[in-house]
Amino acid sequence: MAELLSKYVVPGGEVELRAIERGFGAGPGSEKEKLPHRSHVLKVLTEDRVEITMPIEDGKLILLPVDGEYDMYFYGDNVVYQCNARVVDRYRFNGQYVLVMDLTSNLRNYQRREYYRFSCALEMDSRQLAEEEEIADAAQEELLPSLPLKSSVIVDISGGGLRFVAYYAYEVNSLILCKYHLQLEGREKEYRLVGKVLAVNELEHRPGVFDHRVQYVNVDPQEREEIIQYIFDEARKVHK
Repeated sequence: MAELLSKYVVPGGEVELRAIERGFGAGPGSEKEKLPHRSHVLKVLTEDRVEITMPIEDGKLILLPVDGEYDMYFYGDNVVYQCNARVVDRYRFNGQYVLVMDLTSNLRNYQRREYYRFSCALEMDSRQLAEEEEIADAAQEELLPSLPLKSSVIVDISGGGLRFVAYYAYEVNSLILCKYHLQLEGREKEYRLVGKVLAVNELEHRPGVFDHRVQYVNVDPQEREEIIQYIFDEARKVHK
């Protein structure tokens, strides 16, 4: 069903799989997305069948079920292609755990690149916004109140938000100022972005350390595009 799969998908390219769960009695198109799994392309077998690696998370192999249905995203040079796919086989070959995926829809250019999350380890400072503080003013250095910043580490980043870990916890739905640096075209740039805390969880294997998921609020389109460009540049380096 896919057209020119071999033209756009290459061995070694990164893949993201999002399981689609169809609820009992739900109408057509009623779907629920789960957390994504990361993988890599091993081989394009035909124009509608591809071999990928079995996902590994926290050092554990994720055994995706045969006949499981997924949204599948292929990441290339500053572009994302998406399709629907089904697991038709899984096996081990030469020490490598393999999934065979059949594409059940055409491959298409996926425009929402800002939601691709890139795993990283970036230092970040942050603080909660004061009640009377405007979002637009918080990101301006000259208007920033002399409030202390707290240290943390970004563990994944996207054009839509970020996830960080810290030895403290913000409240869910609170607004925070996030300050971090990215290397862009050989130069370092500082970003001061306001985000809304969507979720906070204490890590099971690290008591006292809290995982925060943050969505940017009123981010400048140019800065969002720069973050996306940084992500694809770094992902390309990893693939090489």
